[in-house]
Amino acid sequence: MNRKENLDSVLEKISRAANRCGRNPLEIKLLAVSKVFPVEDILDVYNLGIRSFGESRAQELRDKAPQMPENIEWHFIGPLQINKIKYVVPNAGLIHAVDSLKLAQAIASFGARKEIVPKILVEINTSDEEAKHGFSQNKAIEAALEINEIENLDVQGLMTMAARTEDQKEIRSSFAKLKKIQLALQNQSENSFNELSMGMSGDFEIAIEEGSTIVRVGTGIFGPRRRQ
Repeated sequence: MNRKENLDSVLEKISRAANRCGRNPLEIKLLAVSKVFPVEDILDVYNLGIRSFGESRAQELRDKAPQMPENIEWHFIGPLQINKIKYVVPNAGLIHAVDSLKLAQAIASFGARKEIVPKILVEINTSDEEAKHGFSQNKAIEAALEINEIENLDVQGLMTMAARTEDQKEIRSSFAKLKKIQLALQNQSENSFNELSMGMSGDFEIAIEEGSTIVRVGTGIFGPRRRQ
């Protein structure tokens, strides 16, 4: 399929998944994950109507953003090193993978110097896989509440990646756990933690059924990634 067909297929799947669980499809943001794709490929998808794009490498975001239309909403979805914050905060409308108090404080501090209030998501490791980033489930609520108290930081919600498996029950469980943490936080904080970033090309329909508000779809739209 070409990219228009890919996008139409993804949008239809989002709509069907939302309808299955009684949700409005318009509540769900489709984030086109453009990491490793050149600007001409991103423009191709932009011209199909997509305005939200996700990058996972700080320098790549820094280099691409000035070349693209100003009405693009950039999201940073990868692990972020403190020394790369300077490339991300000025360009990203939302930083998804904040996985430590130290990183959150550094983002807030840099933002204050630039008169920016960064928007972030707290990353939770709901699959308990050692290779994944994020706060453990038993520390998630305490960590999110502590980060929420940092000045000059807008905590929008939570982010996770599903278990690395073909077992749909395990995948669903990864997402359901994040929703459960969100509900617990809402009971303990004035912050609604509204955003749940979960679901990628292979599992976003399950994520929507479990409450995702942002799905991160790369190959499902762009096609296979080019070798680096």
